[in-house]
Amino acid sequence: MQLTSFTDYSLRTLVYLAMHQQRLCTAKEVAEFYQISQNHMVKIVHNLAKLGVINSSKGKGGGIALAQAPKEINIGELIAKLEPNFYMAECFNQSLKNCVLLPDCKLKSVLGNALQAFFNELNQHTLADVIK
Repeated sequence: MQLTSFTDYSLRTLVYLAMHQQRLCTAKEVAEFYQISQNHMVKIVHNLAKLGVINSSKGKGGGIALAQAPKEINIGELIAKLEPNFYMAECFNQSLKNCVLLPDCKLKSVLGNALQAFFNELNQHTLADVIK
């Protein structure tokens, strides 16, 4: 399983903001720090603001900051909101029923249990747990 780069950089953005809580940051600054496209960062910031995880203000004196304390931002809940899907195999996608093994295969159950364990672990951690 691999997180999308969008989720990865969303998490990195939150880590950066958590490490600079004493001031407002800018999308440009975060993009330069991680050496990624500013356009991509603007999309990440927009999405995080839409989710209510960060506050964003435009104009002179504007910037971005966490909307909550790092200990209030649950990593598992955040990843669940950021990732488009968790189709670990074809059988996880309800719209695809092409697998000839579907009636008898127990792989979906095994993978489903692994996915649940993944989230059980992530749900035990907050942003505060992943910063110094």
